[in-house]
Amino acid sequence: MAAAVPMISNWNPNMKHSDMERWICIYPAYINSKRTRQEGRRLPKENCVDNPTYIEIRDVLSVSNLPFLVENKKYCRENSNELEFRGRVRVQLRVADGTLYNSDFATRESIMMHIASKIPQLKTRQNKTGDSYHQQSQPQSNASGSGGGGGGGKKGKGKRR
Repeated sequence: MAAAVPMISNWNPNMKHSDMERWICIYPAYINSKRTRQEGRRLPKENCVDNPTYIEIRDVLSVSNLPFLVENKKYCRENSNELEFRGRVRVQLRVADGTLYNSDFATRESIMMHIASKIPQLKTRQNKTGDSYHQQSQPQSNASGSGGGGGGGKKGKGKRR
């Protein structure tokens, strides 16, 4: 039975840059503005994004000119075992001879900065803005508030025995 995904072996100095073991790993925690440096954030907070997912990282990398691979791995500093916190993306930084695959991305930090700058522009992020939540909740509160003086009445004592 042949494996669909190539086997990843331990690192040794004879590996080429094109081997998957030499590709860089990006976890969503690296660019999460809600995380501290101790919890795994790698970029400055002003350059990060609120709660990114591996799916959003995948969407950004799919339009860039870099080969990548999505893996079902959990970040070691992540406490939760839920599926939304899982996921790792491997990105090829260099070709087999050691030259850069894309001259726009010379380091792993430049790739993470690119990803963090593009995630807010995704359509999935533009639909999840906090303002739309407040706009939906305001008409509901106005409708209930205009009906009878705030709606906060005195609580009864309940049934006596």
